[in-house]
Amino acid sequence: MRFGPFLRLEELAPDVALIQALKERWDPECHAFLFPWGHMVPTLEDVVRITGLRVDGQAVTGTTYTSYQEPVERLLGLEVRGETSSLVQRTVLQASLGVVSVRRQTGEGQAEHMERMTDDARAAMAEEGEAADRDLRRFLTLMIGKMILGTRGDPVGCRFLPLLEDLSSVGNYAWGAALLAHLFDSLGTSSRETGVAGFFPLLQVWAYYHLPSLGRGVARRRGAVPLLQRWRFCRDERSLRRQVTLIHDALDTVPFGHVQWTPYVGEDDATQPWVERGRPYFGRDIWLHCFNTVVPLHHRLVARTLGLHQAVVEFPTRQRSWERPGRSFRGIQQVTDWTVRVREQLDDWERRGKEVVSEAASNEDYFRAYARKYGAQLDPEGRISSLEGILHSTIQQRDDLQAVVDQLVTGRAGPCVAYGRRGFLLLRGFWPLRLGGPASVGGGPSGGCPRPAAGAGAGAEDRPGADDYAGGGDGGATPTPRGSGGGAVAPGGRGGGPLVAGGDALAPGGGTTARRGWGPPHPPGGGEASRRHAAIRDEGSGEGLALVGRSRSVTSWSGIPSGSAGHYLTGSSGRRRNEEEERRRRERAPEGSETGPRVMAPPSPRPPEGTGESG
Repeated sequence: MRFGPFLRLEELAPDVALIQALKERWDPECHAFLFPWGHMVPTLEDVVRITGLRVDGQAVTGTTYTSYQEPVERLLGLEVRGETSSLVQRTVLQASLGVVSVRRQTGEGQAEHMERMTDDARAAMAEEGEAADRDLRRFLTLMIGKMILGTRGDPVGCRFLPLLEDLSSVGNYAWGAALLAHLFDSLGTSSRETGVAGFFPLLQVWAYYHLPSLGRGVARRRGAVPLLQRWRFCRDERSLRRQVTLIHDALDTVPFGHVQWTPYVGEDDATQPWVERGRPYFGRDIWLHCFNTVVPLHHRLVARTLGLHQAVVEFPTRQRSWERPGRSFRGIQQVTDWTVRVREQLDDWERRGKEVVSEAASNEDYFRAYARKYGAQLDPEGRISSLEGILHSTIQQRDDLQAVVDQLVTGRAGPCVAYGRRGFLLLRGFWPLRLGGPASVGGGPSGGCPRPAAGAGAGAEDRPGADDYAGGGDGGATPTPRGSGGGAVAPGGRGGGPLVAGGDALAPGGGTTARRGWGPPHPPGGGEASRRHAAIRDEGSGEGLALVGRSRSVTSWSGIPSGSAGHYLTGSSGRRRNEEEERRRRERAPEGSETGPRVMAPPSPRPPEGTGESG
């Protein structure tokens, strides 16, 4: 019956999070997954290589009935669940085969488990005659109804039971194609239903091969066939919701080059004869049949799996020339002969569909059309716009900072400034200073301005240590006098309001900012430190020294920003923020009140919405 490769498959633990994440990307209109890089869909080649089931031969179709009570009693010697049902109790089938409990016992290995079940089945099943045929039909009903065309819950479907009456013809049917049709039908159900009915390991291993960057599977056995034998699920202990979220984020950021469109190149097909038999059905648009489930396989949507450029494909909204009377596994319907009802689609299968060809010279036109059609579905939260806003803000930041650096380096007006990717302020002749701590408050601790080293090429013994900072050996934490303006840079990441000198200042947190005309505060006391500080302030007056630091959004490990596009596009300029805050302060100030410089207010314990942390 050609079920041998399929029956030799070992257990694969279900990856519920991966299946649910893929299901939420399924488009029932075109029967394909929607990803940022285009359509993807499991094909008949994936089915035959991963499961070993045949995809060539007769379509799995025939007549469906309102009640299966008569064929179940006649062919299986069992009772159905109800008078109008196509379901049989799983436990009843297992008991009739002598395997009441199929769970592993504590400490029992795979080999011992299979040996125990085999011994129990041999003791209960007949060796020959009509009783042996009945037991074989029971076994096939359990295998097909629970694995290939599996249903949710405990009962087993038996719509295919009439095809098992003649046991000699069972091997002529394309059970792999029926598996794919049933899976497509299950993926189209409500996203509120977790999981899918059908053979879920196909989806898992398909994702392992085509989307390896997700890291959800681990290769365990090189060269084993069918290909499902080579993989095991990489167990994840995080919550289901967290896993699904991370998978969606990963799918949104997978580089195009990491998608494997043709993962089976180089496979030894000589060890997989079922692949050669199914090859005439590969790479074709074709209708898939599983009784009253008839769905199209739009292979032209994924022409890249054939090594072809993807052409723009326009197809109308799904339209059926017939009305399916109910869900495919419920069986509560009128007697229907599907070989007549869907004659056109059945003829398409018998002609082996239509070969997929492409005359496209590149994929660019396809990408444009794909974005127009599915842009809202692929980017419902405006993440693409948010990333564009970040890019715009980064370009402005780079240009502003480059102008400051050029002026400082060319005019020797002061120390060179650079803003590192990890949030460090680099001053020529100074140790790197970490930004992002709480801003200073009058009377509270604040970092002083560090002294420069003796020269640009000073050795380690000449570099400033803890005692070289204003404030002594506590790392530079000194009280800031009232009216000094606050906002100092704390050495080593302590303190850390914005550093300003004459021009605009931008608070790293995006909330509290310094006012125009305020420079770094003088360190308390006099002496060499005070004189050097005054020199830095005077040399850096005007546009001489400014830290162009904008708030950076909190990003997930996948790089998706938490801020909105509006925040990045309208809130990226420090000058606008300063002017807006000054205007609001003047409007709030009562008439006759002092509007001159004041001590900076402490930053909010929580950053403004959409800004996240800042470095």
